Amino acid sequence: MKHQLNIVVASTRPGRVGPVFARWLEAYAREHGKFEPVITDIDAFGLPIFDEPKHPRLGQYENEHTKQWSEAIKPADAFVFVTPEYNYFAAPALVNAIDYLSREWNYKPASFLSYGGVSAGLRAVQSEKLLLTSVKIMPIPEAIAIPAFTQHLQENGEFKSNALIDDSAKTMLNELFRWSEALKPLRAG
Repeated sequence: MKHQLNIVVASTRPGRVGPVFARWLEAYAREHGKFEPVITDIDAFGLPIFDEPKHPRLGQYENEHTKQWSEAIKPADAFVFVTPEYNYFAAPALVNAIDYLSREWNYKPASFLSYGGVSAGLRAVQSEKLLLTSVKIMPIPEAIAIPAFTQHLQENGEFKSNALIDDSAKTMLNELFRWSEALKPLRAG
């Protein structure tokens, strides 16, 4: 049985391009063959600013949106966070979504597909790595960084990859799979 890879779209703002990159990565990961990719778009869950009365570590969720978010994250074996950069930092929707849960994140590796201008969203990735370790996610160094991302968008709005991006994706998915396998006993325990 293939490991489940949740491709998490971090931005929820109108006009975002994260879903374009997520669709490309889903197709690439499916062809790669080691994961069952699932696009997990934070925007689809309508999460307000954290509003659960009990701490997430208890898993006693009262709100339907939290229960649905938990059910989407729980079966994942690994993550790729598709992330832009907001003021040199992570997208606020992603920070909020991570704060909603606790055990659902534990002992799973993560990587990033970041995009932006000159920095390719890498400053956001650095802040996200710190946050993810606090919920026992293992961020790996291999990732995809897309600078000047608008140059990779076609007239129809779809993403046009290149050899460097494809090589980054292949390396990232291979390493994510290795980490997912290595952490499997911890997830089972």
